[in-house]
Amino acid sequence: MTDLRGMKHEGQKIACMTAYDAAFTMLEERAGMDVILVGDSLGMVVQGHDSTLPVTMDDIVYHLKNVSRVSQSAFIIGDMPFMSYANPEQAIENAARLMREGGAHMVKLEGSETQLSIVPELSRRGIPVCAHLGLQPQAVHKIGGYWVQGRDESTAAGMLRDAHALEKHGADMLLLECVPAELAESISGSVEIPVIGIGAGGGCDGQILVLHDAIGVTVGRVPRFVRDFSDKQRHPLQAIRAYVEAVKDGSFPTDDHCFA
Repeated sequence: MTDLRGMKHEGQKIACMTAYDAAFTMLEERAGMDVILVGDSLGMVVQGHDSTLPVTMDDIVYHLKNVSRVSQSAFIIGDMPFMSYANPEQAIENAARLMREGGAHMVKLEGSETQLSIVPELSRRGIPVCAHLGLQPQAVHKIGGYWVQGRDESTAAGMLRDAHALEKHGADMLLLECVPAELAESISGSVEIPVIGIGAGGGCDGQILVLHDAIGVTVGRVPRFVRDFSDKQRHPLQAIRAYVEAVKDGSFPTDDHCFA
């Protein structure tokens, strides 16, 4: 974790991507990936669901084991799935599973109000936490779809306050999803912890994409913030390496992959 903070403060971009199995973990590390997220996105790209909600703790632990078993260099984050952190006691127990059984180095959870009560409890117990603001896929039915968050002045100010509060309460990293680029850059510049963006512009300290989106094998609608690095012909390793290089040199994301 200190290495990632150092990268932020030295102005080095952090390359992140999802992985769910041993083979792609090894390819991502060969390509120079800094962070691997075993995300609940597996519910959609691996299991075929239409949302992340059906994903269970057992699912995440299983896929984390696949990743951590072969990982040699990447920092591994495990998603806390839907309703696995409804209260501090449950969050502590399940976060411990992701680290002890799955081999995660950090856990990620959604929901600003929920996070403000959960993050301090995890942090006090030595559990590194990535807080997730902006679009929160686990709340998709409550917010009515996959929409950009923080476009109006009030919600933007609230998100900025939440970011500062989460850092103060012990969050070690932030992930911003589908947030206007200007707001994301403001948040990134006002906190000391690394800020990773997905659909949040190039002003974040790093970027993350879902593996399947980045190598061009996603079935169905692909979000606007995605770029297919495969060019429909590259070997997956070449596509992943092209993504890492584009994040590192700042050529991804472009304005075409961002929101105002």
